[in-house]
Amino acid sequence: MVVKWLAALGIIAAVFALSIHQIPEGHVGGALLTSLTSPGYHVMIPFLTSVKIVQTTLQTDQVKNIPCGTSGGTMIYFEKIEVVNILRRDDVIDTVRNYTVHYDRTLIFDKIHHEVNQFCSVHTLQEVYIDLFSSIDDHLKRTLQNDLNTLAPGLYVSSIRVTKPKIPETIRRNYETMEQEKTQYMVTTAHQQVVEKEAETDRRRAVIEAEKLAQVAKIQYQQKISGKESEKRIAEIEAEMHLARERSLADANKYKIDTEAESNKMKLTPEFLQLSMYQAIAQNTKVFFGNSIPNIFTNNDGIFNIKKKSESVKRQVTP
Repeated sequence: MVVKWLAALGIIAAVFALSIHQIPEGHVGGALLTSLTSPGYHVMIPFLTSVKIVQTTLQTDQVKNIPCGTSGGTMIYFEKIEVVNILRRDDVIDTVRNYTVHYDRTLIFDKIHHEVNQFCSVHTLQEVYIDLFSSIDDHLKRTLQNDLNTLAPGLYVSSIRVTKPKIPETIRRNYETMEQEKTQYMVTTAHQQVVEKEAETDRRRAVIEAEKLAQVAKIQYQQKISGKESEKRIAEIEAEMHLARERSLADANKYKIDTEAESNKMKLTPEFLQLSMYQAIAQNTKVFFGNSIPNIFTNNDGIFNIKKKSESVKRQVTP
């Protein structure tokens, strides 16, 4: 009897143990039901209910070894493409119902393979490997999100990281050689630019020096011209002053002569002449007497004679 009870208890304990399951933080659990279980410990009916864990936080899916054929026919491989995505909690049931709990295989892995091959098929190896490589991640993110907005609106792609693809060894060596030559060319070009800059700097320095000397010479020339012009102006002023002074002296002298002449003209009256004659006679020590002695007087304007009647003058003049 005891054994039966123990067996019954063992079965109950096994069933109870199988009914307990744990949901990690950041995940939800559920079957094709309309309810979700929150993180923590929960009870389920063994053999009737199954639990699948779906992550609802940011997760990174790594898509590896993606073959890709370029438009030129070269086969290359992307070793790893990382897709950072998150599934909204409210859309978990619809997403799992449509694409199972492994929705990322259909919506992310398969889509990444498809989009990478689509990209490679319309671009050359040079574009995929060098020219457009930096834009591949943005292209994949944009096209993948556009499809997810229709297929699984609750799934959001945060970012995509693409590693450098593997190319055939011979082509890789050619690219390395080309990169070395390109680097050498850049070094040579940079050196040439430095030399040109130095030459340009020397030329500008020489031009500046020549312009400075030209400006100094021009200033000195202008100074000489200004000095000569000043000297010329001073000489002209002195000449004008001398001319004005001489003209003033000449005008004064002329005025003096004219005045004296006018004065003398006014003096040349018979009475004044007779007075002058008497004064001159008075100053002589000798006196001549006779009937024919002419009286002659001379001035600056010419000679004129004044004749008087002959008469006998008897006068004693004492010296």
